[in-house]
Amino acid sequence: MELDFVNNGPKAYDKFEEVFNGLYVKIFKHLGIKDEFITDLTIVNNKEIHKINREFRNVDRPTDVISFAFRDEESERLLKGGPISLGQIIISYEKAEEQVKEYGHSLLREMSFLFTHGVLHLLGYDHMKKEDEVVMFRLQDEILGGLK
Repeated sequence: MELDFVNNGPKAYDKFEEVFNGLYVKIFKHLGIKDEFITDLTIVNNKEIHKINREFRNVDRPTDVISFAFRDEESERLLKGGPISLGQIIISYEKAEEQVKEYGHSLLREMSFLFTHGVLHLLGYDHMKKEDEVVMFRLQDEILGGLK
């Protein structure tokens, strides 16, 4: 497993690299996935994620996390051999800080949730239909445990 971490936000967010690396391993272990993946993770501000959201999703507002899967087909994602580039996750630290105030939990919990949510999207999980949402949100809860 390899997580390529780029922090374009405040220096204080550098501390999340270790957290994300630990979660990355935990997610794959929890799901029983043994393939080697590489994932790009970038921390940005609301202005940057707004621009990306508008350009790639036609949604004209900032969001908390965006995932771009590089492999969409199950057969492509689970190839054996060398590391597979899974995709890219972009998290807005400003949106995360806003949501900490809104939801009343820690920044560690919010950033961990956003990262886990992004990785699950890269692995093909979604929440567009109620039954899929139940599965994805249950996995998020299992992975994050009692993190507050």
